[in-house]
Amino acid sequence: MAGKVKIGEPAVCLHGHGKVTAGKITMIYHFEGLKRIEIQEAHAGDIVGITGFEDVFIGETLADKPERGALPYIPIDPPTIQMEFAVNDGPLGGLDGKLVTARHIWERLTKEIRTNVALRIAQTPDPKVFAVSGRGEMQIAILVEQMRREGFEVLVSRPEVLWKKDAAGRPLEPIEKLFLEIPNEHLGVVMENLSFRKAQITSMNHVGNLVSVEALVPMRGLIGFETDLVNMTRGLGVMSHLFHEYGEDRGEIAARKNGSLVSMDSGEATSYALNMIQERGRLMVVPGDAVYAGMIVGENARENDIPVNPKEKKLTNMRSQGEGKGIQLEAPLRMTLERAIEYIDIDEYVEATPKSLRLRKRILDATARKRAAA
Repeated sequence: MAGKVKIGEPAVCLHGHGKVTAGKITMIYHFEGLKRIEIQEAHAGDIVGITGFEDVFIGETLADKPERGALPYIPIDPPTIQMEFAVNDGPLGGLDGKLVTARHIWERLTKEIRTNVALRIAQTPDPKVFAVSGRGEMQIAILVEQMRREGFEVLVSRPEVLWKKDAAGRPLEPIEKLFLEIPNEHLGVVMENLSFRKAQITSMNHVGNLVSVEALVPMRGLIGFETDLVNMTRGLGVMSHLFHEYGEDRGEIAARKNGSLVSMDSGEATSYALNMIQERGRLMVVPGDAVYAGMIVGENARENDIPVNPKEKKLTNMRSQGEGKGIQLEAPLRMTLERAIEYIDIDEYVEATPKSLRLRKRILDATARKRAAA
C-alpha cells in the first residue's frame, strides 16, 4: 500500500482478469479489537476496511487511477470438493430449527460467499438441493455448525471430489500438498495410513522429538484424514494442505468397509430392541431416542446394510416388571459433525439441526431404495 485514502475520493479496482471498475470511497473503518471505528482517512501501513465497490476479491488492487498499475495478482486456490445442502424433509424436520425452507438456506449461503471467498455455491435441478464447493470438508463443516447455531436445519451429503479432464479426455483429480508435524513415536502408524491414501512422500525432516513430513496426496485421500491424525497422535499432530495441481487418477482408495443398520419403523427406541440390534454391530442411538424409517441407528459389523426395528417390544402375556430390566447396552457411537460428514456413504445424509445430529439414507423408503439401486 502507498499514499493515503479519504472518504469521498474517486477510486478504481484493478481486477485480476484485467477489468477496471470505477467507484468511490464511501466509508473507511479502522479496527480496534472486534470494534469497527469509522475514520476519515487512512495512510500507508494502516489495516482498514473500505466500502464503495460491489465485487472486490482477495489479490486485487484498489488505486486512485488506472495508471498506477496493479500489484501482482495472487489467485485463490480453487475448490476441490463439493457437498450437497438440502432441505430437511425427514419426519423430524422442523422440530428443532426455525429456518428450514429452501429460501432460508439459499439466502444464508448467498450471505456466506460475500465474506468466505474460497466457497462457491450453485443451484441444482432439484430446487431443494444446493451444491456447495470448498477447499475441504472441514471448511464446509464449520459453515454447517454456524448454521445450526443460528437455527437452521439442513441435510449435508458426503464430500465428493471435483474432477477435470485433460485434452485427451482422461480424468484428472486434485492433488494437495500436505504438511505434517507429528511426534516421532507416531510416525509409523501415520505413514501406514498415508500409504492407504495413495500419498507420495516428498520430504521428511527430524527435529528433536518431532518429524516434519511433506507429501502429495489426492484430495480423495484427505477426506477423513484429519480425524485419523488426531486419533493416531493423541491430538499432538498438526496438519495443513495447499492445492498443488490436477494430476492423473491415483487409483482406488478404500472407503468405509462397514454397512449401516437402518431403521425400518418410526417411533421411540426401546432397550429390548436395541439389545437385539447390538449383536449385529455398534449402536448410534440410546433408548428413548426418536427414530424413523430410513434413519441409520448403528454401524453393521459387515459390509452390507441391514434393516432393523429399534422400537420393537418383547412379546409376553405376563405383566411387565420394568421395561428393559437386566439389559446392558454398550456405549453408543457418538460422532461430531466433522466425523459424521466423513463417515457417511454416498447414498446417505447427515441431518444437522440445532439440537441433534442424525444419519439417514437419502431415500427413506426401503422399497424405493431397492428400486433405485437396481
